[in-house]
Amino acid sequence: MTNTSAANKNPRAPAVKSPWAVVPDREQQREAKRHAVLSTAAQLFNERGFHATSLDDIAARLQVSKPTLYYYVKNKDEILIECVRQGLQMTIDGIEASRQAGGKAIDQLMACMRVYAHIVTQDFGMCLIRVGDEELPAESRKELRRLKSAIDHEFRRLVAAGVEEGSLQPCDPKMTAFVIAGALSWIGRWYQSGGEYTPEQVADQCIATLCDGVLRRTVVAA
Repeated sequence: MTNTSAANKNPRAPAVKSPWAVVPDREQQREAKRHAVLSTAAQLFNERGFHATSLDDIAARLQVSKPTLYYYVKNKDEILIECVRQGLQMTIDGIEASRQAGGKAIDQLMACMRVYAHIVTQDFGMCLIRVGDEELPAESRKELRRLKSAIDHEFRRLVAAGVEEGSLQPCDPKMTAFVIAGALSWIGRWYQSGGEYTPEQVADQCIATLCDGVLRRTVVAA
C-alpha cells in the first residue's frame, strides 16, 4: 500500500518522476530507484533539515511504502552519507575535468569556481552545505572530510599557480582558498530554485565579486 499523506499535505512538494512506474533492465531499475531515494531525501533534508525528515516523509514523497525503502538503503544515516558523498564526488569530478582541460592557472581556477558554484545549487551539493558532516557517524565524517580536503587543496594549488604566473595578486593561497570556497559554499545556504536569478547568473555575479572586489577604482589621469 502506498503512503501519499505527506505529499498531499505539501502542495509545493516537487513532482517526482517515480522509477517504480517503469520496467527497464533489473540492475538499472534498482540503481534508478536508489538514486530516486537519495535525491528525494536530499530535497527533504534541504527543505526541513536532517532531524526533521523521517523515512516516512521520504517514502510519502516517492509515493511508496516505508518498507520499500529498505531494499535500497539501510537507514537514514546511510542516506545522508550517500547524499553528502554524491555532492562531494560531483565537485571533485568537476574540478578534475577543469584541470584536465588545461590552460592557464587563472582559467582553471575560474572554471573550478564555476563548477563549485553550480553544484551547490543542486540537491546533493546543497545537502552537502546545508546539512554538513557533523550529523554523520565518526568514520564517515573522517572519510568525507578527506574528500573536502582534496577540494580545498586543489583551490590552494590553483591560487598559488595563479600568483606564480602573475594572473593573481600576491596572497596567502591557504587563506584565499578558504575565502573562495567559503563564499561559494554559502550560495548553497540561501539559493532557492525558481528565484530571481538562475544558477548561472548566481555563479557569474558571485565569481565577479570575488575576482573584481566591491571597491570602485579611481582612474588617475596621466
